[in-house]
Amino acid sequence: MKKALLLLCFFCIITSVSGQKKVKSPEPFGPLPTQKQIDWQEMEFYAFVHFSLNTFTNKEWGYGDESPELFNPTNLDVRQWAKVVKESGMKGIILVAKHHDGFCLWPSAYTERSVKNSPWKNGKGDLIKELAAACKEYNLKLGLYLSPWDRNRADYGKPEYVTYFRNQLKELLTNYGDVFEMWFDGANGGDGYYAGANETRKINTLEYYNWDETYKLIYKIAPKTLVWGVGPSEARWIGNEEGRAGKTNWSLLRQKDELAGKVHYTEFMSGHEDGEKWVPGEADVSIRPGWFYHAVEDDKVRSLDEMVDIYYESIGRNATLLLNLPVDRRGLIHENDQARLKELVSTIKEDFKKELLAGTNITADNVRGNSNEFAAKNATDQNRNSYWATDDNIKTTSIVFEFNKPTTLNRIVLQEYIKLGQRVKAFNVEAKIDGKWKNVANETTIGYKRILRIDKVTASALKINITDSKASIVISNIQAFNAPTFVRMPEIQRNKSGYITMKSEESNSVYYTIDGSNPTIKSTLYNGIFQYDKAVEIKAVAINTSENISSAVKTAKYGASKENWKIVTASSGDLNSANHIIDGNPNTEWSFGGDSNKLPQEIIIDMGSILNINGFTYLPQQVGNNLNLISNYEFYTSLDNVKWTLQSQGEFSNIKNNPIEQVKTFKKDKARYIRFIAKSAVGKGSTVSIAEINVIETL
Repeated sequence: MKKALLLLCFFCIITSVSGQKKVKSPEPFGPLPTQKQIDWQEMEFYAFVHFSLNTFTNKEWGYGDESPELFNPTNLDVRQWAKVVKESGMKGIILVAKHHDGFCLWPSAYTERSVKNSPWKNGKGDLIKELAAACKEYNLKLGLYLSPWDRNRADYGKPEYVTYFRNQLKELLTNYGDVFEMWFDGANGGDGYYAGANETRKINTLEYYNWDETYKLIYKIAPKTLVWGVGPSEARWIGNEEGRAGKTNWSLLRQKDELAGKVHYTEFMSGHEDGEKWVPGEADVSIRPGWFYHAVEDDKVRSLDEMVDIYYESIGRNATLLLNLPVDRRGLIHENDQARLKELVSTIKEDFKKELLAGTNITADNVRGNSNEFAAKNATDQNRNSYWATDDNIKTTSIVFEFNKPTTLNRIVLQEYIKLGQRVKAFNVEAKIDGKWKNVANETTIGYKRILRIDKVTASALKINITDSKASIVISNIQAFNAPTFVRMPEIQRNKSGYITMKSEESNSVYYTIDGSNPTIKSTLYNGIFQYDKAVEIKAVAINTSENISSAVKTAKYGASKENWKIVTASSGDLNSANHIIDGNPNTEWSFGGDSNKLPQEIIIDMGSILNINGFTYLPQQVGNNLNLISNYEFYTSLDNVKWTLQSQGEFSNIKNNPIEQVKTFKKDKARYIRFIAKSAVGKGSTVSIAEINVIETL
């Protein structure tokens, strides 16, 4: 009897400790990520490095005829790269091992077009080996980019080249340790040197490389490697080179349709709600306008404002961020790029300095089986393997966080437990202010991570309402922060006549200088439009005087105004509308060509006086979906509109994916007239457009 009583008491103790019977975990829903994909997404932020022959030829895309002897960095230090990347909070480096021109940064056994025939280290160097060692030293992961397209190879377009391509893959994946990501560029086929053939070669990107077999090869050699890009990839391009994911961003893709050519790349920004495969987005962007280093871009490093926006619109929108750092001719990450990275890191650290939801009173409309295992508090325990979950039939619900006292906040972080799939289709956020609930955000997807930037509010409680979901809700993390006020840089514009306007957000005061010094609150206060028609470098800051917080410095450089510029001739189109290319307004453009006026087309401009110039810029059309981009050009100068000198010719490389201002430099010369010829268009179109043509003046 005593034994029975003891057993009964023991059973009671166990029951009271364990609570109710074990509640079943939510079933996985829809396509799921592999552990490899989860590990990759958790990296969040990593670096791209473009450094090759193009660095020394000042090109974005090499043609394939450049000599390997041009590769000769003076102070190459991959440990500096790794140190900068590590200090910036990035988790890895993807190196461009071979770009489209075919030059290899490792001594490949299958080609002479590599570092072994360069002056660097007398041909004994192996850049990938050095970087792999540096990554190991700094606890970074190594990734590699291998261009499927090769503008140098005589056999490109033939079956023999695919064998060559795979042989190089084997080298890269067996000789340098683990490779966390293999990156395949989507640019495949086109004009090139091709060992002297100098022709255009077209291939079927999806069929030529036999991607299924190529991927099998990769996974056999390197099962830990995630493959990005064309073919049946495990992660996708985000659809632009601006580092921005869509506000709605599913980690799913209709990859069968994509491989059949039925998916337009613009759909990559948001993915597909009904996708049959887990293919999360990677947002790639360069810290400068170009991907390779160009000295002319030293003062064109993306602003802090833009970098902060990129962070929130990539990592904060369920994507990873791949940030390119173009290594310079010394073989170092440039000081200007380092400075911007330090500013970005400092800003992001301050934004997420103190979490506000830990310690709040948390309640939820529904908890799965009323079990502690899936309790609402799991959303704030900082354990990525625990989560708040609802019952199977609950697809809409709310979770409330009550503060001990009114709390100011302006950032909210949400994460789904993606091991069980991506579920949330829509949600909103409410803040309780002065006893009343106020809607502060209406959003769609969450996924691995969603970060909201909302207007600053002081609330006694915060409520997250899941308003639509594919299945029961499974949330692993919810956080809130109060980021410091961020003052954006002012905008500066100058029109054709030299009139300058400046404006800032929220009526912040703008102070500026024209002598090259950095502005402060003691500098000239902008009070309205003014004229300055000479060459000038304007620096300006916006200052929130109530909080005494200043923006980063905005710099705008202008040559002499275009007030005296005139269009002399235009080979087609309306001559009056051609004036748009010299009106100083980037949002207007001149379109010309067309079926009745096939390319090439040209325009001649009289600058009104003789100027010393050493380059020109072409700004493509900036507004609209079809930008009618120019791919190949010629640029001439003249003193008399009779005798012309060809100063520059070639291609605007990668302009299709990166339609930014194109900068071309040449040896200094005197000119009054310029002649620009659009030789061909992206996609072999017949219509092209120009938003602005400018020249680069020298003193």
